[in-house]
Amino acid sequence: MKKLFAFVLGLLLIVAAVLPAASAGNSAYTITNPYAGVKWKTAGQYKTALHTHTNASDGDHTLKESMQRHVETGFDIVAVTDHGIVDPGFVSGPTRPFVKRALDLLHRSEGEITYLGTEGTFPGGAAYSVYSKDGNEYLKTGGRTMLHLPFGIEQNAVSVNAHVTSWFADFHDNTISGYEDAIRSVEKAGGLCVINHPGEYTKARYELHSADAYSDQNPSFAYHINKFASYLDRYDACIGIDMNSKGDNRTRFDRILWDKLLQRFAAKGKNVFGIASSDAHQLDVIDTGFSVLLMESLTAADAKAALQNGRFFAASHCLGNPDELYEIAEALKALYGEKNAVCKAVLAAADTMTQRVRDIESGKLDADEDIGITYSVLDEDGYTTVKTFPSVSAVAVDAAAQTITIKSKHALLVRMISNGKTVAVKRADNATFDLDDYAGSLGDYLRFEVFGEGGMLYTQPFLLNAERNAAKNASLPVTRGLFLDLGTFDFIIAEVHKWLRIAGVRLGSRF
Repeated sequence: MKKLFAFVLGLLLIVAAVLPAASAGNSAYTITNPYAGVKWKTAGQYKTALHTHTNASDGDHTLKESMQRHVETGFDIVAVTDHGIVDPGFVSGPTRPFVKRALDLLHRSEGEITYLGTEGTFPGGAAYSVYSKDGNEYLKTGGRTMLHLPFGIEQNAVSVNAHVTSWFADFHDNTISGYEDAIRSVEKAGGLCVINHPGEYTKARYELHSADAYSDQNPSFAYHINKFASYLDRYDACIGIDMNSKGDNRTRFDRILWDKLLQRFAAKGKNVFGIASSDAHQLDVIDTGFSVLLMESLTAADAKAALQNGRFFAASHCLGNPDELYEIAEALKALYGEKNAVCKAVLAAADTMTQRVRDIESGKLDADEDIGITYSVLDEDGYTTVKTFPSVSAVAVDAAAQTITIKSKHALLVRMISNGKTVAVKRADNATFDLDDYAGSLGDYLRFEVFGEGGMLYTQPFLLNAERNAAKNASLPVTRGLFLDLGTFDFIIAEVHKWLRIAGVRLGSRF
């Protein structure tokens, strides 16, 4: 009898020990897939310029020259976003000549403003026509059709620290105004907007190390994270931040900001989208960064819906963060071997950046220099030297199996990121991620980066347990500690931080 009792007791103890482990492995996440409504077999993937300039504001080239280059580099949708000027369309162009005159006085704009009209010839000789259909405006040339995204503008033209790109809203304010002034008015007018290249105004672009950029211990960065979080929380029209822009020099640390914002918002069951753009003022910048919108038809309404719902990818031919590049190089080496040509190119770029940092820190270069170097596949004229760019052909979420599969083309590897850290890296031809395998490393969101020789494609975030988090943390503030929005005067905080950094004073974790 005693032996039977001991056997039963031992069996119960074994079962008790095993059950928690099994339970922990089967996490049963609910996964909110931003691409859930995409019909992958029929949806078009449209290369989109969300932020570009002409000489109507401070761009170097005319609308004709800019649109010719956008056609040459394969764009399907273009928003013209000159400073302080709502773009009415390709035919007539912007209608605020005083902005042009003011910039002429500052020597920031040159030449006569030229519009496309209903037909004409590009400087290169190709004929084009502009026509409207069902409320949409299109440019047609050489068998290609390009959609005009309505009412593009870079808001807050005379502000020094608060640029916001907006679309779909016929609104501008050329007084001294801040982020919130523009975002609030764009929302009231029914448009969408994004916070532009935050690293420019937070001065994160002048940091030399990822560990310092957007450190919560740095009062300047803590302030700006709170500032952006407060706008994203209160205004649905503001869909996210620009986190890879214009060759990624000034935005190279803005993925860190994106992840910090995501940690706050995903805990409440809310998302923050990441945008990539060129912010092109010159022709050779036009194809640096862009977004890929997933749409059933090439219309402005479908474009707006894609941006609102996160049915798009951010993309860039350039990467300026050496830590990211070293991580990618190590993954390429492990997956494809150290002789892989792309691995060598990525590693060479990262090494060059690292040497630049050392030269700045040793005093060989001026302390107010930034790294100024990126991994890029563009030549000196801004044309890509690589024939292919990574794309995603499908995203499959299996809720029962707890897996996410990223099916891609022209890619080498896929990185899964959560809470700002790379959780897993897989070859692009075998990119199925079983969430149970990483249960101890996952936060409230996942996002994926698809890398190929041609550059990087960023997915929008997948939220984990969003409904539960929304119910549990509804009252959780997205700001941390004491926060008072200083409006347009907060550029002083960023400037002080910048010059302290240049002087060698570290605020936060590195001294």
